[in-house]
Amino acid sequence: MWKAEINNELFYGLILTLAGFLLSMFLTPIYTHFAYKYKFWKKQKKATAQGDALPVMTKLHAHKFKRKFPTMAGIVGVLAVAAVTLFCNFDRGQTWLPLAGFLGGAIIGLVDDMINVFGDGHGAAGLRAPVKFCLISVVGLALGWFFAFKLGWTSVMIPFLGPVEIGMAGMILLFAFAVVATSNAVNISDGLDGLAGGLMMMAYGAYGVIALFQGQWMLFGFCLTVVGWLLSYVWFNVPPARFMMGDTGSFALGAGLGVVAMMTNAFLLLPVIGVLLVVEAGSSLIQMFSKKVFHRKVFISAPIHHHLEAKGWGEAKIVMRFWVLAGIAAILGMFLASAGGIV
Repeated sequence: MWKAEINNELFYGLILTLAGFLLSMFLTPIYTHFAYKYKFWKKQKKATAQGDALPVMTKLHAHKFKRKFPTMAGIVGVLAVAAVTLFCNFDRGQTWLPLAGFLGGAIIGLVDDMINVFGDGHGAAGLRAPVKFCLISVVGLALGWFFAFKLGWTSVMIPFLGPVEIGMAGMILLFAFAVVATSNAVNISDGLDGLAGGLMMMAYGAYGVIALFQGQWMLFGFCLTVVGWLLSYVWFNVPPARFMMGDTGSFALGAGLGVVAMMTNAFLLLPVIGVLLVVEAGSSLIQMFSKKVFHRKVFISAPIHHHLEAKGWGEAKIVMRFWVLAGIAAILGMFLASAGGIV
């Protein structure tokens, strides 16, 4: 009986993956038409949020911006995932919350992308970092309140040890932290063609498997719907990219992943499954701290994928090796979830 149920749920998830992929493939030419017609050109970032110049990154990516290519392709994924979830996989207990996080992050990212595309292009075009931080924090706190008060989650699972009660207030803060940290980490990793898309495929796939074996088959379906979109996105985004997902896509993916990690009670496995996100965000934080306190750089350019570029690694080499490492981390995370009592 259990095997039959798993087979049915797996089949359902695979159908949703295919639906997400096919709908994204259908929507992409429509997006591309309007993106090129109305010039959704990505403006090159030449300064940090603190106003510091970025000469290394500007030089490394100068060749990309000699040609015009659009951003905000995350709109395709947002529409595809939302449509498939709302019409085929909507449930108050399992998919309402991750979809809300996905859409909440997408809206913030879309505003940022719109400013970047239609702004004056000086400096770090887009929303100021503190504004984005406040907005995504509001999303995280609001969803955390629903998670704790409406769904009744007040404990966090520690692998190999068991659940630890942290109360409603603690859960709301932890939930908000998961959403904010993951959103920013994915946004930081979205700096090379196909990089963020591949990393997120691995992470959502791993959490989907964890949800499946927990019996949360609709949450499993949501994760695989996102994977379906990302398969379509990577098809068009391998070097040289046809477009970029922009903050619309990266914030949606990050916020959604943070919610999924909390709903599977596997938040503490996020640094394992998303280890490349930790490395990417951590390298940026180390660089900022070192420059502010010691007035020197640790990396040639941050995050670390730009450091590797500056060291002479090719873009495709970095992306593919990061994908391999993300796949290994996803397998390790699923193993820990099984051995640690999460599934």
